[in-house]
Amino acid sequence: MGEYKQVIVVRTDIKMSRGKLAAQVAHASVLAAFTAYHKKKEWFTAWWNSGQKKVVLKGGTEKELLDLAEKALKQKLPVAIVRNAGYTELEPGTLTAIAIGPAPSDYIDNLTGDLKLL
Repeated sequence: MGEYKQVIVVRTDIKMSRGKLAAQVAHASVLAAFTAYHKKKEWFTAWWNSGQKKVVLKGGTEKELLDLAEKALKQKLPVAIVRNAGYTELEPGTLTAIAIGPAPSDYIDNLTGDLKLL
């Protein structure tokens, strides 16, 4: 199938320090990769062997991220939804990011192609 990637979409309507944002992106990436490993191993393997391409995008509000995650799930793509534990900057349960993939790039681009890079 071509290229594979993972996209992490971050909420832009809440304030997070750079370190917090980086940690939330990392959580989303790892969780979605584990999902792919267990449910779409061929996609995970292709992505892993091609350098684990990741793209981080601006996502807007919690509702916008949840709507995007739902669309991805309907297309049977690996998805992770990250909610903050509440130990530092944000309230417990605050949705901070989602990840889609690893999956074929064109599958993900159909959902996220209109979002801007973070």
